[in-house]
Amino acid sequence: MLIVPESEIANLITRQAAFDAVEAVFAAMASGEAYNFPVVREALGHEDALYGFKGGFDRGGATLGLKAGGYWPHNLEKRGLINHQSTVFLFDPDTGKPRAMVGGNLLTALRTAAASSVSIRHLARADAKVLGMIGAGHQAGFQLRAALDQRDFAKVIGWNRDPAKLSSLAAVAAEAGLPYEAVTLDGMAEADVIISITSSFDAILMAGQVSLGTHIACMGTDTAGKQEVDPALLARATVFTDEVAQAVSIGEAQHAVVQGVIAEAGIHQLGAVINGTHPGRQDDKEITLFDGTGVGLQDLAVAAAVVELAVEKGLAIEVDF
Repeated sequence: MLIVPESEIANLITRQAAFDAVEAVFAAMASGEAYNFPVVREALGHEDALYGFKGGFDRGGATLGLKAGGYWPHNLEKRGLINHQSTVFLFDPDTGKPRAMVGGNLLTALRTAAASSVSIRHLARADAKVLGMIGAGHQAGFQLRAALDQRDFAKVIGWNRDPAKLSSLAAVAAEAGLPYEAVTLDGMAEADVIISITSSFDAILMAGQVSLGTHIACMGTDTAGKQEVDPALLARATVFTDEVAQAVSIGEAQHAVVQGVIAEAGIHQLGAVINGTHPGRQDDKEITLFDGTGVGLQDLAVAAAVVELAVEKGLAIEVDF
C-alpha cells in the first residue's frame, strides 16, 4: 500500500489538475460510468464535531474508495489545527486490496474549490466581471483563487458575518491584482458570480439580493439542516448539482424541495452540461445555481491523481499492509 502524507500534497497537486479531475468525474457521473455511495455523516456528541464517510466507484477511471473525516469547529482556537480533517483511502477495484492512503485536508479544499470553478466555467456568463464572495473562512481563499481562473474578473466583493475576517479575501484579490470591496448582502446585486462558502444553518442570501444573469455556487451546505440561501432563490434559478439525490437530502436543495418551491425532477446534473446532454445557460438573464454538496468521487479522483504524481516523483511511501 502507498501512503502520501498531508505534508507532500501541496507539492503534488495544482488547481488545474484538481479542476481536470473533478470535471471528468462530473461527466462520468452523468454518463453512468461513476456513482457515489450513500453518505454517512453524524454529530459525534463530542467537541461539537461532525464526522462521516463519502465513497464511490468510477468504473472508467478504475477508482474505488472513500474519504473519512469531518468538521471539528474548535480545532483552530484550541489546537492550531484546521477545522476540517480528513483522509482518503483508495482500493484496487479488481481485488479489493488497499491501494493508498492519502492526506485529505488540502485535497478537500482544492476539490471543493474545483467543483465551484467547474460550475463557473460551464454556467456563468462569458462576460462576468464582478465576483462576489459570501464567507471568509479557511475555504474561501481556495474558492476565490479557483474562480478567478475561470473568467476575466475585474473586481471582487465580499461579505462575512465577522467583517474583520474579510481581510483574507482582500489579500487574495490583491494577489491577483484586482480591486476588492466589502459590501452588504444587498450589495451582492452587483455580482455576476456569487460563491457562498459558510457553515450556516440559516439562509444568508435572499432571492431579491441577486440580479438577473447571475451564477451562484452554493458550496457550504453538505449536512441535513445547513442552509446558505433563501429557497425562493432556487425557485428563481435553473438549479444544477453534483448529485441530485445528495442535493435533496443534505444540499441546499433540501429546503426548497421540502417547501415545494422546486421539484427534485427539476434539478440537473452539472455533468450533463459538461457532456453536452444539457444545454446549460440559455441566455444572459437566466439565473443559474450550482448546489455543490461535495461527493466522494471528487475526493477519490483528486487523490488518485496525487498518488500517480507521488509515484512518478518518488514521494509515495510504500508499506507492506
